[in-house]
Amino acid sequence: MIEISTDKSKLQVDVIHQFLTTAYWSKGRTLDEVQLSIDNSLCFGVYLDDKQIGFARIATDYVVFVYLMDVFMLPEYRGNGYSKQLMEEVTTSPQLQNCRIWMLKTSDAHGLYKQFGFTELKSPEKLMERLVS
Repeated sequence: MIEISTDKSKLQVDVIHQFLTTAYWSKGRTLDEVQLSIDNSLCFGVYLDDKQIGFARIATDYVVFVYLMDVFMLPEYRGNGYSKQLMEEVTTSPQLQNCRIWMLKTSDAHGLYKQFGFTELKSPEKLMERLVS
C-alpha cells in the first residue's frame, strides 16, 4: 500500500531530481532549481515502503488558482493505479478546495488528467504565455 504525503521533510529530493533532470518537460533542471521549486510549492510525495516512487508539485494562491506540475511515477511503478491515487489525493486536497481554476500542461498524459475533470481549454484565445529561453 502506498502513502501519499505533503510533508516536505519526507521528500527524497535526490529521487525527484534524478527523474526531473531527464523528463521531457524539465530536462537539465539542476538540483538547486529542484530544491527551490519544492521550497515554493505544495508538494505531494508518493511512497512505497518508505521509498519515494512518485511526486506532484503545485503552485497556488490557495484561493483562486492551482497549477499542477512535475507529476511523475517512477517507470518501474507504473501500471499499478498509483498515479490515479496521487491525482485523487491532489484534486481532493482540503487546502485546494476553494480554488476554481486548475491548469496543467502535458504532452502525453491527457487520459489520466481527463479522469479528474481536466479538459482542453474552453477559451484558448484568452490565455497567453511568455516563454524565456
